[in-house]
Amino acid sequence: MSAPYRQPLPLFWWTRRRSYLLFVLRELSSVAVAWFVVHFLLLVTAVHRGPAAYREFIEWSAGPLILLVNLVALAFVLLHAVTWFNLAPKALVVRMQGRQVPPQAVAAGHFGAWFVVSAVVAWILVVML
Repeated sequence: MSAPYRQPLPLFWWTRRRSYLLFVLRELSSVAVAWFVVHFLLLVTAVHRGPAAYREFIEWSAGPLILLVNLVALAFVLLHAVTWFNLAPKALVVRMQGRQVPPQAVAAGHFGAWFVVSAVVAWILVVML
């Protein structure tokens, strides 16, 4: 018996449809989230080791390659957040007084909470520094 014929797919077949492209980019964005976790843990370790290690970490982080990696990672993390908040109404059905809350309201609630938390964190950073 011979194996059934499978038509070969081009390597970037998923770039032809917007929905496939966003799905793949959202999945790849998890690498950027992992990078931010590693970068933050390196920062915490440097702070724990003292002022000299912290200064060395800051100088390393200010290098052009690390800045570029962080900018690309930030773009991917923002894509990750936006696409997941847009998916929230499909994964979370909210009912109030026996009626389903409109999906747009669920998404708006997520984006609103994100904005409020970001504003509070920004205010704390500005006031504290």
